[in-house]
Amino acid sequence: MSGRTHACACPERTCLGCRERAAKGDLLRIVAIEGECAPDQRGTLPGRGAYVHPTLVCLDLAVRRRAFSRAFRGPGPFDTTVLRRVIERGAS
Repeated sequence: MSGRTHACACPERTCLGCRERAAKGDLLRIVAIEGECAPDQRGTLPGRGAYVHPTLVCLDLAVRRRAFSRAFRGPGPFDTTVLRRVIERGAS
């Protein structure tokens, strides 16, 4: 035995809100489309992606920190009303 562990190599991303690292599958991918933050549940939309936990707490932290404009490398602020509705629907 070589002593190596056979752990699954799971991609990790950092949440924009709480800044914690988590598995990519546990986070919601967000892309910017015409100045609006759009959720990308399949992970197939083109463009630069940012990740956030699918909770209102992390979304509010990201908005308060202006993290979306830094993550998308564009002028902000980005509209997050659609994103908020999707997270609220998923939480209930």
